[in-house]
Amino acid sequence: MPGITGTGAVTRSTLRQQIADALRDEVLAGRLQPGQAFTVKEIAEQYGVSATPVREALVDLTAQGLLDADQHRGFQVRAYSADDFRGMVEARGLVVDGMFRALSAGHLAHLRPDEPRVAAALAGVRRRGEEAERAALAGEITVLIGYDLRFWRELTAVFGNPYLTDFLHRLRAQGWVYAVQRLRGLPDLRGRLWSRHTELVDALARRDTDAARAIVGAYDAHSLSLVEGLTDAGDG
Repeated sequence: MPGITGTGAVTRSTLRQQIADALRDEVLAGRLQPGQAFTVKEIAEQYGVSATPVREALVDLTAQGLLDADQHRGFQVRAYSADDFRGMVEARGLVVDGMFRALSAGHLAHLRPDEPRVAAALAGVRRRGEEAERAALAGEITVLIGYDLRFWRELTAVFGNPYLTDFLHRLRAQGWVYAVQRLRGLPDLRGRLWSRHTELVDALARRDTDAARAIVGAYDAHSLSLVEGLTDAGDG
């Protein structure tokens, strides 16, 4: 069996991920606007790299629903509508509620809070939640988005189904793409952003799925109320 000699491929793969991460951060921070178009050549020149890893990174972000590919104009940030956002919130709510119902019904017996692996995972998620709460209460939207996405990804990963984890992560990232553009229009976000992350983890640690479902339901209602209140009358 031949030895591994794909150093160039590894380097390209690393560049691809780095570029994808950097552009994702720009989109989620609202610095790249919905509908804003750019080409592979422009991004390659901006980062001082070849076109291949850039093209691969942009294709990855397109698959995640953050960009749209246009045959003539290259790529552009996807512009979601209010109806899209409502659909995202509904979809993630249905999936999470189903996960909590399965936990309540005993179908996920391996998720005992006293089991060392689960307890350690929940402790890590709670720490992430603390950081998200601090950012939310301070109104630091960019910091909040990063911690919030990691919080939910790590929390759903505890349930042990990577397909659900990936699906929900993409929905939340897409939801933030829509929400951040509107939230940045507010002069002060302190105290207006959802900040019950640790309360949710504590409810799950107690295996109190009724409380957990109520917290998530309140979160979804809060998201819709806050963002829709900032949506232009003519938006989707």
